[in-house]
Amino acid sequence: QVQLVESGGGLVQPGGSLRLSCVASGFPFSISTMSWYRQAPGKERELVAQNNYLGGTILGEPVKGRFTASRDNAKNIVILQMNRLQSEDTAVYYCHAPKQNAWGQGTQVIVSS
Repeated sequence: QVQLVESGGGLVQPGGSLRLSCVASGFPFSISTMSWYRQAPGKERELVAQNNYLGGTILGEPVKGRFTASRDNAKNIVILQMNRLQSEDTAVYYCHAPKQNAWGQGTQVIVSS
């Protein structure tokens, strides 16, 4: 059974940092592309970062220079490090395994003073 479990969301002030984690199970993680999406209230879900099994990363334009995405294939974990957070980053963040069409439950990030 494919399972994705995110953690690490919360409330942070503008300019602060958060680190999201996603633990994956039930599929061959080490050869799978993994993605992070987010959905803000009233907006469509958008791609934040995509990380292929070789470690190559694509970042969405709004987060370039502030966020980084990494993975640990030995632990089946993907990490989204979010720095210099802005109010516009407020959203529910989801871990996604595209080939398995699997989504995590989401973790809320609120950037507010």
